[in-house]
Amino acid sequence: MSTLKVGAIRGVSASSDAITVANDGTCTGNITNNLSNRNLVINGSQIIDQRNSGSAVTVSNATKTYVTDRFSFYEDTDGVISAQQSTTSPDGFTKSIKVDCTTADTSLSANQRLVYEHRIEGNNIAHLGFGSSAAKTITLSFYVRSNLTGTFGGSIKNDSSNRVYVFSYVINSANTWERKTITIPGDTSGTWETDTTAGININWGLALGSNWTGAAGSYGTSDKHGVTGQLNLLSSTDNEWLITGVQLEVGSHATDFEHRSLTQELALCQRYYYKHAEGASKDMGVGAYYTATLFAFSIKFPVTMRAAPTLDYVSGTNYYQIFHNNTNDLFDAFAITRNQENCAAFDSSTGTSGVQGSGGILNTANASSYVALNAEL
Repeated sequence: MSTLKVGAIRGVSASSDAITVANDGTCTGNITNNLSNRNLVINGSQIIDQRNSGSAVTVSNATKTYVTDRFSFYEDTDGVISAQQSTTSPDGFTKSIKVDCTTADTSLSANQRLVYEHRIEGNNIAHLGFGSSAAKTITLSFYVRSNLTGTFGGSIKNDSSNRVYVFSYVINSANTWERKTITIPGDTSGTWETDTTAGININWGLALGSNWTGAAGSYGTSDKHGVTGQLNLLSSTDNEWLITGVQLEVGSHATDFEHRSLTQELALCQRYYYKHAEGASKDMGVGAYYTATLFAFSIKFPVTMRAAPTLDYVSGTNYYQIFHNNTNDLFDAFAITRNQENCAAFDSSTGTSGVQGSGGILNTANASSYVALNAEL
């Protein structure tokens, strides 16, 4: 056994004066990897919530629902959950996602499911070599808390859901934050996308019928979200489940969670969803009346989005206004007409009335107004 000073290992630090190295090369001690860009997960600390700003969201009726950025729920049971960004968090974190069961489903049919999911773009997992003989081992880690104790499950899978690795984890103590670590061998088979489509999907199964569960610890070819016999979060309206600190990285060991700045995390999220304006009296851009009843304007995005986005906004009587010629013209709705990854053009013609050729500033006019662009995986 020998002792190695921390400074002798490049990129590694420790909370003690030294790292102990055994004869077989094994290091012991509180090792921290300070290298950046380790975490393949975006918003793993749940600090960005563009859509809801911390408000609770009801999830039910076979819908895919985003709460915090880059993480979504899919619910198809007889139960209902409420989910929101929460300030209940482990040491070193300020936010988590909290799930409360508001309507129970104690008897799940085979095809029913409640799943929490994060999708990683293929461009960001190309270096893993999945689907080839050079596939790298990866490690998933996260902090989790629930009133339920026992076994839960999840999976990682490709976008076709025909290469699926099921994992399990155990919550040991009720209402206590615990860090879970799952090491997953690289998959040498199948097709794992390495373009702008989804490369890896991470699932946490919260309530699963038998069709969606399987044995943990190996790759299979059928779509699964968790492990056979796992707990059912929908078994009681007393149940809750919280998660934060989600990290996926190359290697067989979990390093400390990689905290990015709020600015960095927001920019990464905006590649997939960009909230341009929300609330009353928010500037949206400038444009001009192409005709007396059609106002055209454009928006440039702060980052290049994954793909040409779709419009996500709310319309309503006098929800928007155009300031021009010392007056304001109120109108109700608009549509995206030309879109690409870095900008989009829009026409407004529902309730619009002005002077052809006149320029103006577009503004929101209602507290409920919002305008966003969506390029989610």
